[in-house]
Amino acid sequence: MIAPIPKEIPDLPAVPGMPTLLPSDVPAAAVMTPVRRPVAAAYRLLVALTAAAAVAVDLALGLSPVRVLSYFTVQTGVLVALVFTVSAWRAWTARRPLPPLVTGGTLFYTLIAGLLYHVVLVNEPGTFSMTGPTDALTGWPALTNQVLHTAIPAAVLLDWLLLTPAAPLGLRHATRWLLYPVAYLIFSLTRGALIPRNKEGRYLYPFLDAGHLGYKSVLGNALLLGLAFFVVALLLVAADHLRPDPIRHRPKTGFRLQPPVG
Repeated sequence: MIAPIPKEIPDLPAVPGMPTLLPSDVPAAAVMTPVRRPVAAAYRLLVALTAAAAVAVDLALGLSPVRVLSYFTVQTGVLVALVFTVSAWRAWTARRPLPPLVTGGTLFYTLIAGLLYHVVLVNEPGTFSMTGPTDALTGWPALTNQVLHTAIPAAVLLDWLLLTPAAPLGLRHATRWLLYPVAYLIFSLTRGALIPRNKEGRYLYPFLDAGHLGYKSVLGNALLLGLAFFVVALLLVAADHLRPDPIRHRPKTGFRLQPPVG
């Protein structure tokens, strides 16, 4: 015997709280049409080749490759060559750009290398000036010196302003960027301590010359430079939030919603 269907069905109790949408694990690249950027790829490849050529010339002209690669500016040139090569490939093959921690950090390191050179190291008559009447570079060393300290920072800055999409840079990026200068300080002091005292060139930069200034003065210089670097990093973060996005095209989705029929 089949039970009769009730004429009135009781209402179900309301679900407490407002319904929330769960976060999607599908990346944006899965529903967006890839866009190739040949202009950005060509520019970045040119910058990468220029930085690599300048470093190669310095290595060929230097007496010791290890000493040449120990300079902060040369290490930054190597970083620019690697990062911009990968960025050029990604722009050419319509892949997602590198993380802002990498692109912003590359710009930060090239800027502080250029600023240190023009403000501290060639500021005559300065306390830590590395140039004098008899120390002026000529020929290929002078050319690579200007390329690494002037042309490359300007080129990386132009790429960031005109070709790099605005990224959500924050305080965490500014603090992480300082890890490399701190590591370089430890490397420089350790290198100087391991080299015999009577050997020239124990310390590559006069403001880090612990043999002449003492560790207390060197650490004081490093602290002042670290604060200045942090200010530069904060300015980059603020500029990233203020600058317009150079990528103005609207991304096309991989699907289209059709209006209901009828």
